[in-house]
Amino acid sequence: MYAVLETGGKQYRVTAGDKLEVELLPAEVGQPVTFDRVLLVNRDGQVSVGSPTVTGAKVVADVLEHKRGVKEVIWKMKRRKGYHKKKGHRQELTVIQVKEIQA
Repeated sequence: MYAVLETGGKQYRVTAGDKLEVELLPAEVGQPVTFDRVLLVNRDGQVSVGSPTVTGAKVVADVLEHKRGVKEVIWKMKRRKGYHKKKGHRQELTVIQVKEIQA
């Protein structure tokens, strides 16, 4: 059984027991978090596709930790003008572990 959920503007295919990094969630470490925006649920070949979400479907997960992602370097330059700018960004992430898919 697997589901496709949406959080932080991205879609993730998850099964029970999966560990994944999503955009920062407003939840404490160790607390459960519920995702209501489930776009698809597959129960052993029986597929339910939502429009846009599957009614009554939820994904329950535990928050394991909050961390920062790898540094992305942004480099801007205009040739022959003496203009260059270097900037960095690290995304705030939440590591979750999926407990169950309720459909």
